Amino acid sequence: MTQELSTLYVGIDVSKESNYVYITDFHQSFHQSFNTVNNIHGAELIETKLLEILYDSDYSNITCVLESTGIYSAHIATYLSASEKLFRYNVLVYCINPKISRNYRASFSDMDKTDPKDSYILADIARVGRTKGLTPFKGSQKLALQRLTRHRVHLAELLSKEKTYVLTNIYLKFSEFGKPDAKFTSNNWSNTALSVLEEFSSPEEIVNTSLEDLVAFIMKSSKNRFSNPEDVATLLKKAARASYRLDKVAYEPINYAISSSLIIIRTYETEIKKINQSIEELMRGFAINEYISLRSIPGIGPVYAAGILSEIGSIHQFKNEESLAKYAGITWRKNQSGKFEADDTSMTKTGNHYLRYYLIEATNLVKNYVSSYNTYYQKKYNEVNNHQHKRALALTTRKLIRLIYGLMSNGQLFNKNY
Repeated sequence: MTQELSTLYVGIDVSKESNYVYITDFHQSFHQSFNTVNNIHGAELIETKLLEILYDSDYSNITCVLESTGIYSAHIATYLSASEKLFRYNVLVYCINPKISRNYRASFSDMDKTDPKDSYILADIARVGRTKGLTPFKGSQKLALQRLTRHRVHLAELLSKEKTYVLTNIYLKFSEFGKPDAKFTSNNWSNTALSVLEEFSSPEEIVNTSLEDLVAFIMKSSKNRFSNPEDVATLLKKAARASYRLDKVAYEPINYAISSSLIIIRTYETEIKKINQSIEELMRGFAINEYISLRSIPGIGPVYAAGILSEIGSIHQFKNEESLAKYAGITWRKNQSGKFEADDTSMTKTGNHYLRYYLIEATNLVKNYVSSYNTYYQKKYNEVNNHQHKRALALTTRKLIRLIYGLMSNGQLFNKNY
């Protein structure tokens, strides 16, 4: 008996509260259709009913298809793929892009959209071989990896928000801090810059500190990394003199608020470093071919590669690079009226937020390593006067998606001629 004929096909429509299950075989022989709660007891019931069908039958394989519905499908997919009782039946569990099932459903033009019918559609997707080329659910490893990469995005966004927030208090305390014409350090978040904010209670205190003492402070806080500490101290004094002054009573609460924010910022940065290490360790052995393809692109390191892969899953879920871009939400709506067409159009941002984050962050590095991407970025940057960086980076990301899709689909490595 061929594998197709010896396989039970199981469609599971997952929601927060329940799982609708439909079980059939290659000849579309109906076995069972039922609804159960989405918890451990419901998973055990699915397992039991499958064993009842498999008992004293010729079926030797099970293929389950679920839509990828975030955390709600994670538990049932993990349970079935790791079931010891079903192990000998070669269980394959696929968590597919919902667009696959929507497109397949379109061929059933007269079918109502209901939960039981959705589970039938998912089972039939498996039956007709639409899972070929897709990567089966990797169980706990994929779930753990995605939890880490998504948590990293969460922390990175909180870090960015906290930095934006603290800048308002920094401006009140030291209005010239970080301005281009009085910038005493290239990085406003360096140890030296932050030490200035923490050690000096006001710009007036910087002005009243001797140049020699400022030089000594800068050498200590920078660990002697400046070749010209006197010039840095001079610029710092210049910025302090040009800054607004506040009433003395205002400095203490503002300094406290800044100090609190800097503690939070350092905590976020420390946690992100720890998560980066955990992601690299967990990535070992996961989607190795796709990972190698991504890492071959200059600028894409292990963390961004892991973030992209944990959201894409199998590249074969996407029929072309355009569908991948749409899934990430990196597409644009037209803003046109008559003969007028706006230069500034908004990104849809309706797709996978986490995938979009990792793709854009990766692009921001790739453009620094690959000349053709840097050239493309600069071209798009110079085309408009508004939102230049964001627009150019988004369009360059769209270009990178074409490359990623091509490399991952064909199992190829990056070539500088791409």
